[in-house]
Amino acid sequence: MLDHVLTGATVVDGTGAPSYTADVGLRDGRIAAVGRITGAARTREEADGLILAPGFVDPHTHYDAQLFWDPYATPSLNHGVTTVAAGNCGFTLAPLNPSRPADADYTRRMMSKVEGMALVALEQGAPWDWHGFGEYLDALEGRIAVNAGFMVGHCALRRYVMGPEAVGGQPGEEQLARMVGLLHEAMDAGAWGFSTTQSSTHSDGDGQPVASRHARPAELLALARAVGQHEGTQIEAIVAGCLDQFSDAEIELLAELSATAGRPLNWNVLTVDAAVPERVPRQLLASERARKAGGRVVALTMPILTPMNMSLGTFCALNLIPGWGEILGLPVPERIARLRDPAVRAGMLRRAASREAGVFRRLTDFGRYVIGDTYSAANAGLTGRVVRDIAAERDQDPFACLVGICAADDLRTVLWPMPTDNDPASWALRAETWRHEDVLLGGSDAGAHLDRMCGAPYTTRFLGDCLRGRRLVGLEEAVRMLTDDPARLFGLRERGRIRQGWHADLVLLDPDRVDAAPATLVHDLPGDSPRLDSKALGVRAVWVNGVETIREDTVTGKVPGRVLRSGRDTRTVSTR
Repeated sequence: MLDHVLTGATVVDGTGAPSYTADVGLRDGRIAAVGRITGAARTREEADGLILAPGFVDPHTHYDAQLFWDPYATPSLNHGVTTVAAGNCGFTLAPLNPSRPADADYTRRMMSKVEGMALVALEQGAPWDWHGFGEYLDALEGRIAVNAGFMVGHCALRRYVMGPEAVGGQPGEEQLARMVGLLHEAMDAGAWGFSTTQSSTHSDGDGQPVASRHARPAELLALARAVGQHEGTQIEAIVAGCLDQFSDAEIELLAELSATAGRPLNWNVLTVDAAVPERVPRQLLASERARKAGGRVVALTMPILTPMNMSLGTFCALNLIPGWGEILGLPVPERIARLRDPAVRAGMLRRAASREAGVFRRLTDFGRYVIGDTYSAANAGLTGRVVRDIAAERDQDPFACLVGICAADDLRTVLWPMPTDNDPASWALRAETWRHEDVLLGGSDAGAHLDRMCGAPYTTRFLGDCLRGRRLVGLEEAVRMLTDDPARLFGLRERGRIRQGWHADLVLLDPDRVDAAPATLVHDLPGDSPRLDSKALGVRAVWVNGVETIREDTVTGKVPGRVLRSGRDTRTVSTR
């Protein structure tokens, strides 16, 4: 007897093949039958007119901590994501050296600063009772509603072996051997591979460059070599040029890391903007170089413009513009005084327009900002208005106007930037870029920067745009890009397609409604901490390993997800 049957669904199987109408039966966590099903089933539901697709695979998340207090990985699961890749950017919660209990506090403060996770949520929401990476994976086993795979973060490896000297220091021969050994132990336990960062924007809770930024190429290559000795593994790497354009040295490093391991390397995130047409070909030079060297470098790119908010009062992307952090990091009264100074503002705008600002230049057309929540009588009625219009009424330049509004709220004003790359030429360039063999959709950062951005709903928003909006990609191709493509990159075993015998990770969609609602701020993290959330529209149900986890945008309370371990749940995707 089947556990559940969906009858008359429009099956989009994930391969890119034309859709077809069929019944789909589930049993024991697998897809037991596809076709005409007349046999007995415990439950049945009519799916006529609805799309049945494989569960979506998000290749870049930071759910490492959130899964402890939110086993449903919301809102990703609501939007049809059934498998997440975490442990990215060199940041993981394990391993932790048992001889230095204070390292857990250092890690929490680092994650709070670099990935925008609420410190109180990190302190209260996770048990922190592991040391080895395998113990961390075991702590999640059997208690999550999504499938999750985890890379090992370079920063944790360095901290475990070198302690505080991991920041600023270089490992001795024995220390490097111990780091490599720890990485082997983690991959033996099921880690997907190795992640690292050398991005200039990544600083720890003390404001210092995170540990992996101090690593030299020889250290990175030694760790990459270890990755290549395990089945079903990967590398994920971030360098400074990910924010705009790679240097020659970064192109060589990424290619050499992949070729040394003989494994794919992915990086995040390729920003596509018709105003900077040279960026895409420059960034994809890393992929061309890697193929010549025997590796494969894959760029992740988002198929939507991710909703995000800003504030001059708390840390946000504006702090990462060269020269802005030193001003926006001042105590609020001093910060306001500096921001009110026309000469200071002029200098900030010059830095914002510089090449060094990279992709953050797209956030500096302040006239396009929309005012969100306000907190003073002086700002009554401004919520929802565009700064350019307010500035015209006040005969001010937009940045001065924005500063005045924020100052009246003691810098608590919520700001919504309207990106400058939402133009037809940029969307046409995105559609062209998506077709490249070394470009993959993803890069949501779900689980990170929780009160500033909401990338998790990219799946439903993209599908809604493909079905009823710009229609840059056909339905079957769009589903393949969200399912089979990332599943094949990671070597997922029997996931990413609707095929008899494969794992029953499925999403049932209403093609007339599938979309994502606007992002809103909610306070549902441990310690009443805030995050941005987005309701899923048109998602009828989601199944993970054959168990219904979402019904009409509501979690069912079931936790059928699995910790996906390299080798057992992933096969090697060789570059050779």
